[in-house]
Formats: sequence, C-alpha cells, structure tokens
Amino acid sequence: MNGASSGGGGGGAGGDGPLVYQRWKGNNVFVLQGRFIFGPDARSLYVTMFLIIAPAAIFCVFVAKELMNNFSYGLGLPVMIAAVVFTAYDLSLLLLTSGRDPGIIPRNAHPPEPEGLDGNAEVGSNQTPPMRLPRVKDVVVNGITVKTKYCDTCMLYRPPRCSHCSICNNCVERFDHHCPWVGQCIGLRNYRFFYMFVFSTTLLCLYVFGFCWVYIVKIRNSEQITIWKAMAKTPASIALLVYTFIAVWFVGGLSVFHLYLMSTNQTTYENFRYRYDQRANPYNRGVVENIKEIFFSAIPASKNNFRARVPVPQEQGLRPRPTNGFMSPNMGRAVGDIEMGRKPVAWDEPRMAAEIGDLGAGLGNLLEDKDGRFRNASPDLSRDALAIGGLDDQGSSVMNPGRTSWGVEAACCWNLVVLQSISAT
Repeated sequence: MNGASSGGGGGGAGGDGPLVYQRWKGNNVFVLQGRFIFGPDARSLYVTMFLIIAPAAIFCVFVAKELMNNFSYGLGLPVMIAAVVFTAYDLSLLLLTSGRDPGIIPRNAHPPEPEGLDGNAEVGSNQTPPMRLPRVKDVVVNGITVKTKYCDTCMLYRPPRCSHCSICNNCVERFDHHCPWVGQCIGLRNYRFFYMFVFSTTLLCLYVFGFCWVYIVKIRNSEQITIWKAMAKTPASIALLVYTFIAVWFVGGLSVFHLYLMSTNQTTYENFRYRYDQRANPYNRGVVENIKEIFFSAIPASKNNFRARVPVPQEQGLRPRPTNGFMSPNMGRAVGDIEMGRKPVAWDEPRMAAEIGDLGAGLGNLLEDKDGRFRNASPDLSRDALAIGGLDDQGSSVMNPGRTSWGVEAACCWNLVVLQSISAT
C-alpha cells in the first residue's frame, strides 16, 4: 500500500507529471498504482477477513469433512463445496465494497464564483467589496426544498445527499456512513455491494450454525447418546455455534436495518440526523422503486481518474485566480476546518488592529534618531533598504557590516509603511 502523497515529482509535458493518486489530498490509501482505493483505516480489513476465514476454515476441517464421511451417496461433498464457495463470494463482496471509489466528488481548485455583487458598492471604487457566499443553498428535489451546504475543505456546494467524511477527508455522494469493518466510506457507488456483503455474511453464519447442529445430531443418532454427550465429542462445533450465534445478531440486525433504509430510500446519515418519519422524505418513491434504485440501476462512473496525469498549467508562474472580493462562508467566524472537526481559532479584527498599532508605535520610537536623519528621509528609502538587506546570487540574505544600523532602521521604516497601510484598509 502506498499513501496518496507518495511518488511523482513535478509535473511536466509528455506524461512526465505525477498521477492523480500520487497527489491526492484525501486520506485514502491506494494499491496497485491507483487501481484500488481504500480508506485510511484499511488495515481493519485484515481483522474482518480473519473473522470470516478462520471460522470457515474450522468448519471445513472439523465439521464438513466429517459430514462427508457420514452422509451416504456422497451428499456430504456439496456441504464442503458450498462452504468454500460461499466464503469466497463473501470475501469478494468485501473487496468490492472496500476497494472502489464510493462516490468521491473531486475538489475545486478555487472557491465558486459569487453570483452577484452587493448593490451598495461604490461606483468607481478601486476595490471590489468583499462578498460572502451563503452557507447553505436551497435546492428543490421532487417538489420539496432541500438545503445544500458549502464545504470549506473541498470548496464546493455539496449536492443533495452528499456529506463530507472527516475520516477519509472527502465529500461522498449519497453518503451513508464510514464503516470501520471495511475501511471505507459507504456511498453511491458501493452501497449495493456493502448490503450484499452484510447479507451474505448473515447467510454464511446461518449456514455454519445449521450444519454444526446437523453434525451433532448425526453423532447422537449414530452412537445412541444424549445431545449433551454428542456436543462434548465435537468441541469445534460448540465453538462455531457460539461464534455464529453472536455474529448473526450483529450482521443480521444490520441487514434488517439497511433493508428498512432501502425500502424507505434513506441513508444511515439521514436516518440519524433528519428523522424523515417526522417530515416528508423527498427521495422516497415507494418500496419497489426504492429497491430497484439500489439493486437494478446502473452504477455511475467514478468522477475521479486516479491513474490520469495531474493537469499542469501551460504557462509557468501563473498568478492565482482573482476571487473578486470573495469571502468564505466562515470568514469572520472562528477560523478552522469545520468539516474536519479541528479546534477553531478566533479571528478578532479589533484586537489585530490594536496589535498592529502598537507595533507601529514601537517602530516609530525606534526611528526617533537624535540627528533626525529619518525625519526627512527620501521616498526611495525602500530601495536603500533593499540594497542593504538584499539577496546574494544564491538567494541568501546579505548585510553590509559597515552600515548594519542604517539597514536595520531603514527596513523598520519600510515595515512601518506597510503595516500602516494594512491598518488603514
């Protein structure tokens, strides 16, 4: 496994640039050069696979093999074959759920353009007045108004039913939840396989549980002993009975819960957050249509080509695109990544202005030379400061030893001008 930031140098023409998965900004883990994408907790897959393979192997060795000898006409062989095929099918669904793009929406390189400017803006002003994008937008879905939120991390308005996963650090379409057992988000493109995996695991547990009882009954009938003594003769069956009985409550309960969600066209996130039983669900089209949408509709293609080259600007040294006075919906509020749950840092403009003023006053006192040589300083003083505190050929800072004091004071004067201009704006 290799992380998203591994490999690849700077981009270049002719296929020399890095691939998308090598510069991926999410927390995902890629395998086989971007052919498979997993969540950051993909190692939990080893635990999940062990919990499936270990009991299946015990069943085949200690139960199914014995049934092959006890069943007449070779009827015990299908029991072994069915167990192996069922286990392989379950593991393939696990990998289909965990190793594919769940429906990640690509991030924007820039915030969206404001739709219009404030009508109170002064005509002829050199500065475009800052504009704050709305935190939410209203979208009509099947005649019902649904609010879509702005994502500060991905710099986009999320489509309906989309949410940002704080674990994978991606916006996912039709986000259901992040499953730690499969190490991946469950969304639009893998929800079908997730339910099939959970349901097939439930059937596998019932299959093992049932044939363990069949083997115990065969022992009792063949040796004419009580059921308790028959159970004592096959401790592997007892262990499997206990294990599958406990497991079926988890995977079976999850299968029933998601069957309810599918029949009402809800996601786990929506069910816990919005409670559609108290208001209209704009996505509910009836039980049959809801089930068809999950299992019989075409899975949309991924919006990300992880093995493509990162696009490189044709012109080097391009300036960032102007934002026309754009302000994020969170500008002026607590600064921090709300989507990622980081602790915000307060942005206190009056306090910052006061600190800039104090710094300017301190620099002004420094410039009060007794000779008054800075009081009538030339407007080109900035060039003197740059000449004294410039850069050498290697880009390192140099200072004239004989004019060190002059250079420091001239640089302070220039910083004072900059700070005062910032305070004025």
